[in-house]
Amino acid sequence: MLTFVIQLSYNFTMIVFDSSTLILLARVSILELFVSDFNHRVLMSERVRLEVCSGEGEEIPLVVQLIENKKIEVLKAKDITLIKKLIGDFNIDEGEAEALTLALQEKAILIATDDRNAIRACKMLKLEFVTAIAILIRTFEKGLIDGDEAIIKLQKLKSIGRYSDAIIKNAAEQIKGGI
Repeated sequence: MLTFVIQLSYNFTMIVFDSSTLILLARVSILELFVSDFNHRVLMSERVRLEVCSGEGEEIPLVVQLIENKKIEVLKAKDITLIKKLIGDFNIDEGEAEALTLALQEKAILIATDDRNAIRACKMLKLEFVTAIAILIRTFEKGLIDGDEAIIKLQKLKSIGRYSDAIIKNAAEQIKGGI
């Protein structure tokens, strides 16, 4: 079951995003809503900023604006050795490795990632993770969007993300069950 999990026994004062989840949330118009409602620090690594803000993606203006307005902080992941080890051990890209390293460095407990290997790394490192779909569901549960809008955004996530039919079906059931 996909749910937005917060373990209160940890110092939950921030969330660290990787590129895929930032892009997915921006493209379904949830990123700004989530960041504005989230009452803690929202971080991304320098590599994630470069990955998200280079090129011509439709999400770039929004992400740049959120950084400029200090809604999202960009920090340097300092432990180059750990970044390289994570890349090798988990077969992840540099952006995901920097996001994980930044989370450990800043003592964040929550990583926003939709990358399968980064999720595996989170489990091994005992870091909680949340996906774009889980954030969408939580946004609906908090009443920030209605059920019809949540279903539309879920269908868009299905078309642009790499989700199994079972994950989409489960998410739809959670949204419809809450209407």
